[in-house]
Amino acid sequence: MEYFDIRDLDGNITGETKERSLVHRDGDIHGTSHVWIIRKNTAEDFDILLQKRSSDKDSFPGCYDISSAGHIPAGQDYLESAIRELKEELGVVAAADELHYIGRHDALLETEFYGKPWRNYELSAVYVLYRDMNPEEFILQTSEVESVIWLSFRECMNQMENGELKHCIYQDEMELLGTYLYGHNQEA
Repeated sequence: MEYFDIRDLDGNITGETKERSLVHRDGDIHGTSHVWIIRKNTAEDFDILLQKRSSDKDSFPGCYDISSAGHIPAGQDYLESAIRELKEELGVVAAADELHYIGRHDALLETEFYGKPWRNYELSAVYVLYRDMNPEEFILQTSEVESVIWLSFRECMNQMENGELKHCIYQDEMELLGTYLYGHNQEA
């Protein structure tokens, strides 16, 4: 079983831990790490790596999602979890100083999967990792990730807005990423 630290609205650990399914049943605040893998595709544009979630996932099966994301197990911190998830889901080894923290994303979503209520209240540390790899170079954890694709940031936003992309990406997190990518002069 997987246990999470329960957090308060400021992201502080409360001292309570709870099993994953109960956290999502009850809508408890918990932490997640999100890592966007990016590469330059032109002098002025970026590609972002999207993962297609496995069809067996307990939430959003078969949807395109953030490059790498995961819940923070009890006792771990955001950065440690981000590095672990990259390795587990995509086979990407990254050092802490390679991940660029771009902000916090708060998300509250109540829906239903497989006939059961699902309440997700997560506080996410959002990171960017620069990597230029071909899709076949990633070592996918098939129980989590079906495939990966590179898509330009602008094309991804366009497909999200017009409903062409089946996804579970938050619009406001994409805006945070866009501000980082196009509001800073970063070397890829």
